[in-house]
Amino acid sequence: MRTYHCLPLFIWTYMFYTVDAIPLQEKANSGLPSKTILSLTKDDGKMLRRTKRGWMWNQFFLLEEYTGTDTQYVGKLHTDQDKGDGNLKYILTGDGAGNIFVIDENTGDIHAAKKLDREEKSLYILRAKAIDRKTGRQVEPESEFIIKIHDINDNEPKFTKDLYTASVPEMSGVGTSVTQVTATDADDANYGNSAKVVYSILQGQPYFSVDPDSGIIKTALPDMSRENREQYQVVIQAKDMGGQMGGLSGTTTVNITLTDVNNNPPRFPQSTYQFNSPESVPLGTHLGRIKANDPDVGENAEMEYRIAEGEGADVFDVLTDKDTQEGIITVKQNLDFENKMLYTLRVDASNTHPDPRFLHLGPFKDTAVVKISVEDVDEPPVFSKISYLIEADEDVKEGSIIGQVTAYDPDATNNFIKYSIDRLTDTDGIFSVHAENGSIFTLKPLDRESSPWHNITIIATELNNSKQSSHIPVFIRILDINDHAPEFATYYETFVCENAKPGQLIQTVSVMDKDDPPRGHKFFFEPVPEFPLNPNFTIVDNKDNTAGIMTRKDGYSRHKMSTYLLPVLIFDNDYPIQSSTGTLTIRVCACDSQGNMQSCNAQALVLSAGLSTGALVAILLCVLILLVLVVLFAALKRQRKKEPLIISKDDVRDNIVTYNDEGGGEEDTQAFDIGTLRNPEAREESKLRRDVMPETIFQIRRTVPLWENIDVQDFIHRRLKENDSDPNAPPYDSLATYAYEGNDSIADSLSSLESLTADCNQDYDYLSDWGPRFKKLADMYGGDESDRE
Repeated sequence: MRTYHCLPLFIWTYMFYTVDAIPLQEKANSGLPSKTILSLTKDDGKMLRRTKRGWMWNQFFLLEEYTGTDTQYVGKLHTDQDKGDGNLKYILTGDGAGNIFVIDENTGDIHAAKKLDREEKSLYILRAKAIDRKTGRQVEPESEFIIKIHDINDNEPKFTKDLYTASVPEMSGVGTSVTQVTATDADDANYGNSAKVVYSILQGQPYFSVDPDSGIIKTALPDMSRENREQYQVVIQAKDMGGQMGGLSGTTTVNITLTDVNNNPPRFPQSTYQFNSPESVPLGTHLGRIKANDPDVGENAEMEYRIAEGEGADVFDVLTDKDTQEGIITVKQNLDFENKMLYTLRVDASNTHPDPRFLHLGPFKDTAVVKISVEDVDEPPVFSKISYLIEADEDVKEGSIIGQVTAYDPDATNNFIKYSIDRLTDTDGIFSVHAENGSIFTLKPLDRESSPWHNITIIATELNNSKQSSHIPVFIRILDINDHAPEFATYYETFVCENAKPGQLIQTVSVMDKDDPPRGHKFFFEPVPEFPLNPNFTIVDNKDNTAGIMTRKDGYSRHKMSTYLLPVLIFDNDYPIQSSTGTLTIRVCACDSQGNMQSCNAQALVLSAGLSTGALVAILLCVLILLVLVVLFAALKRQRKKEPLIISKDDVRDNIVTYNDEGGGEEDTQAFDIGTLRNPEAREESKLRRDVMPETIFQIRRTVPLWENIDVQDFIHRRLKENDSDPNAPPYDSLATYAYEGNDSIADSLSSLESLTADCNQDYDYLSDWGPRFKKLADMYGGDESDRE
């Protein structure tokens, strides 16, 4: 099969598209390459011989967008087996066969039935074959060929965007790149100049320019100012055919914005501002606003305000409103019309983000003068302090002055001030204040342990205008006085093992004190003076405000003594020294070899001896009966009337001795305190009895004072009656009186031990005048010196 082309390629490209009337055979012969020519006849009429078979063309070419009235002739298919008798039929298959490309099945001529567009499809691949009509077999193998569509300049350049948006900083130099635009052409870039695009600027000169090849837009003028003009609209054209005449073109719009730079300093619109303020305004009050103008925007227009050093810099302050970029004048200190009526301030406004490139334009700040006039108002009294702290001893007497507050009228009138206490802060009425001078004094006793602090409020009011008043807090601290004795910190349950050894620690005690001395607590532990040496236990002061209880003997017995009472004297080191006596109850218990308590109950020993339950019940009944008898006996003894110790005033005895006394006897000088008989007016402190076992907790019993009695007999009767009515009072061991003379005696002391003139001679002749009762004394002291010797 041979392939023919209608016209050479260059003729179809550059000339009008018409079908030439040259015979098909000539057209086909004109395009055959020499080595593949298949000749059927020659001009000389001789028979041609068949040479090596080959194709004339493997491609056909068509121009796109054909506008002729006839269909475009594409080419011709032919085989040397076609005798022209119509026995062969040509068939075309592939891209567009039948609808775009139509073949004459008898002659093999191919025509384009439609107008083609290279941008839609640039080539078509077709297959052709020749078939014998009678036999239906192929006379030639199926061949493939390509039809290419030649481009014409039928597409204008198109930009990737219809509208571009760009920005460039103001004051930029010439040639600063702004943005780049891009246009594309759908024509064939490899064929002619149909797709070669050139850029040009149609609108936007002389401010901007565009690179014709790359489409980069650049600035064309120096120092363009945003404040003068901010928005620019630039129109860019893209033209194909290298920009030559006849080329197609397209345009786009570029909106360019000049961005702000800090090239403008702030400027106040006026040089002086005036504000008025009452002197009574509270601190932080806004007096007014000032604003400096800055044509820049954003952070380039941000500024801060500051009061320059000088007058009023410590009285007023200026704040910057970040939203409005205004300076707010505020009050930093209290104003006083009487002190100063007019302030003149210098306020600076400066940019917070200056651009170093434009510092040469000048300082980026401005200064304005602000004048503030202070107006006079009637002000309340002013205290000399913000608050007062007063310290007072807790033993201060009622009515004592503990402190003073002072206030004054700040106005020029200088009105008198009166003081009072806000009773809502002193509901107990402990304090009062002098209305004229502000002295604070006490109305009731103070107690640091119950209330260590008192917070009261003093009110100062103008005497002529009660509406003008001020309040001041007064904090009163009560100072500690050592008026509480130390006590055991807790109740101690102490036990000692029966198998304890001497020097064994059985208890460590600590104490507490309600007082709070400034140097801290320091406590001391000692045995009570009545029992300086305890045979069973020892008190050891640890020198750290604790004491240890140590055993003093080898072994203890629950049968002999199940409980020991150990009084401990505790005193502090503050002035005046306070002391108390605490009593430890020490039980005797059975312990194991490790010192762990097993049992402290005496009943456990009985059970271990093997007694039955009946025997234990009988023993308990016997004990109960004995207790009832003891109680009855004691009650009867209490009811028995006792004889007076002194029968009459004439019966004067040096000693009254009870021989069935089981106490200390005559040597027990602590059995009865004769100091009471010597001086009844002295307050009696209860003293511990040596011969009486104290209770479980060492108690101090105080009696009713009888120092107003002057008669010894009446005093003793009352004391006996008091002890008879007290079930806890022990009986007296003995009663001894020595040289008690009463308060009404006209005689002086006869004791030579109390005489101030022990070694000098005295005249005792007056003893003879006292009567027969003093005859013995008169004989002893009133005789001659030789007799006395």
